[in-house]
Amino acid sequence: MRELVRFGVSIDKGLSDKFDALIKKKGYSNRSEAIRDLIREYLVKKEWEGEDEVVGAITLIYDHHRREILDKLTDIQHSFIHLIVSSQHVHLDHHNCLEIVAVKGLPKSVCDLADKLKAVKGVKHSTLSMSTTGKQIV
Repeated sequence: MRELVRFGVSIDKGLSDKFDALIKKKGYSNRSEAIRDLIREYLVKKEWEGEDEVVGAITLIYDHHRREILDKLTDIQHSFIHLIVSSQHVHLDHHNCLEIVAVKGLPKSVCDLADKLKAVKGVKHSTLSMSTTGKQIV
């Protein structure tokens, strides 16, 4: 079992009240769980600034009827094949598709891929969900 460390935190009453309201809204059982998640979130963001391997998911919403969009998206993905773990294509309606691309690699390369996919004419929305391989986070 991991060793737990206890420490005290002094914060303004107003900030504490807002934090407690957030904890309740998010369903945390206590402050410690919420603080652990905030620390992990910060550490993951720092990982993405470094040179260690990271993982994430790129989501794209686009109109598949848009001329040549599928070819452009596929060509870009083939150029970054070393980063792509998996992809999933979902038909949302007659025009719109959702594509989810699971990625693993160096942060700069993953961001380059996400930026290139997002810039394709016809992509309506794109996000990069940044995560961790878990190796750097306890």
